[in-house]
Amino acid sequence: MENPIQTDFIRWIVFLPLLGAIVNGLLGAKIQKSLGKGAIGVIACAPVIVAFILAVNGFLTLKGLPPEKRFLIDNLYRWIDLGSLKVDMAFLIDPLSSVMILVVTGIGGLIHIYATGYMHDDKAFWRFFAYLNLFTAAMLTLVLGDSLLLLFVGWEGVGLCSYALIGFWYHDHANARAGNKAFIVNRVGDFGFVLGMFLLFWSLDAQGHASLTFREMVKWAPSIQNMSLWGWPVVTVATMFLFVGATGKSAQIPLFVWLPDAMAGPTPVSALIHAATMVTAGVYMTARMNVFFSMAPATLHLIAWVGVATAVVAATIALTQNDIKKVLAYSTVSQLGYMFIGVGVGGYAAAVFHLMTHAFFKACLFLGSGSVIHAMHHEQDMRKMGGLKQWMPITFATFFISVLAIAGFPPFAGFFSKDEILWLAFTSDHGNKAVWFFALCGAGMTAFYMFRQLFMTFYGKCRADHHTQEHLHESPAVMTMPLVVLAIGAVFVGLIGLPGVLGGSQFAHWLEPVIAGHGESHASHALEWGLMAVSVSVASFGVFVAYLMYRKESLSPDTFVNLAGGVPYRLFNAKWYLDEIYQAVLVEGTLKLARFWSAFDAYIVDGIVNGVAAVVRFVSWLNGLFDTYIIDGLVNALANVTYWAGNRFRRLQTGNINGYLYGIIIAMAAAVYVKIRYWT
Repeated sequence: MENPIQTDFIRWIVFLPLLGAIVNGLLGAKIQKSLGKGAIGVIACAPVIVAFILAVNGFLTLKGLPPEKRFLIDNLYRWIDLGSLKVDMAFLIDPLSSVMILVVTGIGGLIHIYATGYMHDDKAFWRFFAYLNLFTAAMLTLVLGDSLLLLFVGWEGVGLCSYALIGFWYHDHANARAGNKAFIVNRVGDFGFVLGMFLLFWSLDAQGHASLTFREMVKWAPSIQNMSLWGWPVVTVATMFLFVGATGKSAQIPLFVWLPDAMAGPTPVSALIHAATMVTAGVYMTARMNVFFSMAPATLHLIAWVGVATAVVAATIALTQNDIKKVLAYSTVSQLGYMFIGVGVGGYAAAVFHLMTHAFFKACLFLGSGSVIHAMHHEQDMRKMGGLKQWMPITFATFFISVLAIAGFPPFAGFFSKDEILWLAFTSDHGNKAVWFFALCGAGMTAFYMFRQLFMTFYGKCRADHHTQEHLHESPAVMTMPLVVLAIGAVFVGLIGLPGVLGGSQFAHWLEPVIAGHGESHASHALEWGLMAVSVSVASFGVFVAYLMYRKESLSPDTFVNLAGGVPYRLFNAKWYLDEIYQAVLVEGTLKLARFWSAFDAYIVDGIVNGVAAVVRFVSWLNGLFDTYIIDGLVNALANVTYWAGNRFRRLQTGNINGYLYGIIIAMAAAVYVKIRYWT
């Protein structure tokens, strides 16, 4: 990495949303009361929009530089100077972070605008936007941080804000519980992240290159190539720890269970968390640390299989869901699995490309579902919808476009990014044919459950009650305008990542200064065309089955519900019983273990301590008796004898001279008697 060009505008990309959060957080209640919710909306949206303009400026500045010099840094001050650990408070824009900040501020800004309409009737309007701004600032800190430590600050920040946003309607127990679940599960992953970060720093420090700054870590990464820990290459252990952190933030098996429950929060929160920000953090981190992950093929192999397992398991669950947001939630988990498949086969650029395209169509889908829920008076069960396209033409059109994109149909964005991942899984050096096959099956299921959702929601006869049908309407422009912009992105943004057979990916070329030489494939164009045809055919088959079931209704869903005695359906509908297993094994197991140790402490440890204390008290009591009646008795007896003798002898001191003479005579007589009697 070349020495970055110094600049001083990058900080404002982070500080502006942070300023909005501070103003609304401290003064929002007064502003809302005196100036209305419109003022709150302006204070919240304007900083993100300006941050987007600054992000565009950063992107254009990079574009005007030679590829090897596309690095801008804003160094504020020395943050930590402790022994060999020296970390600056600095923000970096390079080709990778420029993509991320455009996504976070651009799509995040549209979600902010949408939320001003969706949340307009909420009394805590100001508090919601304070949290939303703070979340955006934390995510921008994560992607702009010049060091792994500053990235971790943003990493923890989005975790904290997700807790506040998911549980925003905290008076509802389900919402509060979902917020707690997201926070706790992410702490498990974060512990792994911390261990990986410490291990990398320790390893580099042992080689005399102590640093957590990305450009320095990349420079000195080869120095730890031959180090080992516990018989494993140290870089493998460190990257596995980092991946544990990624499984938490980016909802991979086994730590994905928090994400579907996050649907308890307001729909704009779901869109922001699931599309543009928090869940992409793990993918971004692995792409940022691609040099280390590429040095650990065992880690990449694990990532690929975890990714494909997550993609398939989440897809099977989505097949059976009836809550419009739950379908999208499990879809997000599945699509994140595809991103990690890309990472696992060495296609970091492909993973980031799918991250970007997914942000457009998934944000559009979530906001579209919010538009439907808004029109349906907060009803989320698709079985009570149907025929909504006649009342909501804009929502329907944008939703339909995004469904085509996520299903992987050309020329929509999802086709190009997902197809690139499947292509690399089949042909790259780190690829695996089995991973490709299962990922292809997941793609077919994606097409099925997304068109199932489309048909159940917008086609057929409306199944809502009479009162709801009378009030069905299209959402206001403040909500539909972001949908249109996102749908346009879902159509065209994929064109910057064309496959090799169509000229090659400009997106991958853009990321080369940060991600170079990874995930390349040199297979024939004929094979590439063939794999694309297979991918589209599988997706088309999924759509066809969904059409027969939920549009034409010539194929009963019960045919599959009752398959193999209904076991697969019950398994998928129960989410593979993962929540129940975690509850029984981890939660209840932890509680039982805590109760066991509590009893052990009460009856064994405390019993020993209390027994020893009783023995000590008994010995002390005996010692007290001995001291009182023996030691003190002898001392007191001697004192009493001395007192008695002294009391008697003092009477000889009468002061009478005659008495003294008689005494002398008696004493002399006694002495004479003794002399005569015994000594002569």
